Amino acid sequence: MELFGAEIDWRRLIRHIARVTRHAEAEDLAHVAVVRTLERGSGDIANPEAFLVKAAVNQAWDEHRRAQHPAAPVPFDPATFFLRDPAPLPDEALEAHERLARVRAGLKELSPRTREVFLMHRFDGLKYVEIAEKLSISVSAVEKHIARAMQFLAEWTKDY
Repeated sequence: MELFGAEIDWRRLIRHIARVTRHAEAEDLAHVAVVRTLERGSGDIANPEAFLVKAAVNQAWDEHRRAQHPAAPVPFDPATFFLRDPAPLPDEALEAHERLARVRAGLKELSPRTREVFLMHRFDGLKYVEIAEKLSISVSAVEKHIARAMQFLAEWTKDY
């Protein structure tokens, strides 16, 4: 590669930078050194390869110092983003426990038939038709019991 009026062996330059800096991205360091040198104007560089190695070493040191600074930004690692514990926080668990206790108390306030229909639907997972057949009532009656239970429990737990 022709650079600064001299022939430079790019692979040898990168190997040299990698050896001196022990940096995994030696090619990136070399690229930054070339770009910065070209931006500033090459002037008269007696030994362009040695100049680029020194510029790359300086770049590596600058990166190292910036990374060690307490205010240095921490690189985003997507893996740590998804390592959240799915368990609820203690205060959330307490609130859920209190809401459940409130719902249980509300269930006791329902009429026995409405409570039975509601529990068969919500906890046993039965469909309205199945409940109607088991209790020998109409589907319309099941719908009314479920609606009555839902409305009552919504009012009962409104402030929780």
